[in-house]
Amino acid sequence: MAPSPHIGIIGAGISGLRCADILIQNGAQVTILEARDRIGGRVHQSTVGDHIVDIGPNWIHGAGENPIMTIAEETGSVMYDPEGGAHISYSRDGHPINDEVSAKVQDFVWTTIAEAFKYSNHHGESIPVEQSLFDFFCDRVQQTKFSDEEKQLCLDACRLWGAYVGDQVDRQSLKFFRLEECVDGSNFIVASTYKRILEHIAETATAKADIRLNEPVTSIKAPPHNNQSPTKHRVTVTTATGTNYNFDDVVITCPLGWLKQNTSAFTPALPPRLEQAINNISYGRLEKVYVTFPRAFWHTQNTSTSTTQTQTQNTVFAQFLEPSYYTHHPAHIEWNQECVSLASFPEPHAHPTLLFYTYGDSGAEIVNRISEQAPSSPEYRESLIDVMQPFYSRLPGYSAENPDCVPVALLATQWQKDVFAGNGSYCNFQVGVEEADVDVEVLRSGDGIGPVRGLWFAGEHTAPFVALGTTTGAFWSGERVARLVCQGLGIGEVGGMGVKDDSLPSAGDVS
Repeated sequence: MAPSPHIGIIGAGISGLRCADILIQNGAQVTILEARDRIGGRVHQSTVGDHIVDIGPNWIHGAGENPIMTIAEETGSVMYDPEGGAHISYSRDGHPINDEVSAKVQDFVWTTIAEAFKYSNHHGESIPVEQSLFDFFCDRVQQTKFSDEEKQLCLDACRLWGAYVGDQVDRQSLKFFRLEECVDGSNFIVASTYKRILEHIAETATAKADIRLNEPVTSIKAPPHNNQSPTKHRVTVTTATGTNYNFDDVVITCPLGWLKQNTSAFTPALPPRLEQAINNISYGRLEKVYVTFPRAFWHTQNTSTSTTQTQTQNTVFAQFLEPSYYTHHPAHIEWNQECVSLASFPEPHAHPTLLFYTYGDSGAEIVNRISEQAPSSPEYRESLIDVMQPFYSRLPGYSAENPDCVPVALLATQWQKDVFAGNGSYCNFQVGVEEADVDVEVLRSGDGIGPVRGLWFAGEHTAPFVALGTTTGAFWSGERVARLVCQGLGIGEVGGMGVKDDSLPSAGDVS
């Protein structure tokens, strides 16, 4: 009997672990090379105070036909749907926007987002590459009968969509905004963190793959593109430890940012169109700041004058529009902020923590302030309080004299300083890109080098269009590549969890 093919996987994130699972099930020998000292990639937990939190993804985007949702249910992970929870918005002067106006603004924002998706779907070919999502908002708001003040509130509120794409909306391509749509269904926060989900996905790999931690890859040498006589052990991967690994095929699941910065690691060079695709697709600067208090002071209690009943008003979401009551430095940076209350989680996962989503220039500014500071240092604490206090101090129940309103723990992510994450977050599609859909397809296919040179690409940036930039997309991409490798090597009977078709839809078909 012929020996099992030996497949190398670079990266032990969701994509790499799922790929390993399918390959092992189909009889392959698998070695995973991971740069970090742990598995999971950007799916990872840390602590803020006594509470475990996700520093990477903490949402499941679309609860429809979504394998991550299925795994969450199978593992007993606790989901939380914030839809319908109390929402409060603050104007530039720091005062709450009254409910009637706030409802009008939110309705405009979400209606316009839906219209932008539809417009991008049906008119993508004719939309200029320099037109942004913000341009679309500006056009639509001028068509309303809103007052000038309401129009400004709408434009300020639309900027918060930057937390979804990881950068300012005036950088988001309208032409390819359709590629930001997700799987149908409600969006859930994983209240119990992604820990059990990761463990489930990694179960086969941790049991049966050879996982090599602390092995950053420095060189990937494969046969030339015109190779006509494929041989066994045709790909050599060298790591920072000086170790050479020989594989039949290699699956590269490194983040897009890493690929951008390491195309020179490939010998011979990648095909020009593949390098172009890697360079064309952009990626975001999404970061998180957790602020924990002794008590959720923003959960205010109101006693009815006509009854003896006391009701607790649980603020779930808070949005802070560009503040005029406080000058951040540098002042030219956009400082709109959005936070979610983790005190609203189901028990026993609720804790008095606000999770702020920062993005773009403001996210970069926060990271730059704290990157040289130890998380346990007073300077780290003071830096984060200086940035976040102008926002959480506007919440109901806040008093500077109340010790419940003084943070007991703070934690900020720093993905922009993480070389293994490519110094950023997930793929997005910014103004100027001309063929983003084709670029994604080229990345998926590796421009045809898989069968000839034994190099395959996976990761959230190669996902089906409805799952780009998500853990679901990473999962599907690993499964898809494993299927292709197995078919190419003629091994096993490939299975999976409903991996989406890889065909390239037209602009009007992506929905």
